[in-house]
Amino acid sequence: MDMAQVVGGNVQRLRSAAGISLADLAAAGGISKTTLHGIEQGQGNPTLSTLWALATALHVPLGDLLEAPAAPAEVVRAADERPYARGAAVGARMLHRIPVHGTVEVYEVEIDQAGQDSAAHLPGVQECLVLTSGRITTGPADAPAELAAGDSIRFDGAHPHVYRGHGGHNRGILLMLYTER
Repeated sequence: MDMAQVVGGNVQRLRSAAGISLADLAAAGGISKTTLHGIEQGQGNPTLSTLWALATALHVPLGDLLEAPAAPAEVVRAADERPYARGAAVGARMLHRIPVHGTVEVYEVEIDQAGQDSAAHLPGVQECLVLTSGRITTGPADAPAELAAGDSIRFDGAHPHVYRGHGGHNRGILLMLYTER
């Protein structure tokens, strides 16, 4: 995806999420509706000052317009190389880095073979699961991943998602991250 498409998709997504009309965002950003429409379609090449004006009008950091959206799920396999630090008695391998202002709940979970289809949670909820034993399929309902012991996944819980065990003794640690509103 090229930069114009990334910026256009981000502007359109953030505008829709904020409930702002195309006309209102164009006015707040000091640009024409036609120009804004072109940007949202990935056909524009906005200047830095235009991007700053749009970011300000949307109340988001400039990087939110420039950065490609994250994948729907981030899977880390047990064998993947990740940042690692070692102390005198403890070694730590970073699995996921999740910025959050809010509440984190930590659960020990068991996943049965029967499986579970979970409805979307509130906007801003993320789930992060580290599978400690067994084998499961989990993640966004439209793109689940199969995990084995030692693998982990992080995904947006504000979309339908699934949990299915394969065999018995499927256990893990689940972090539920709730952003402040």
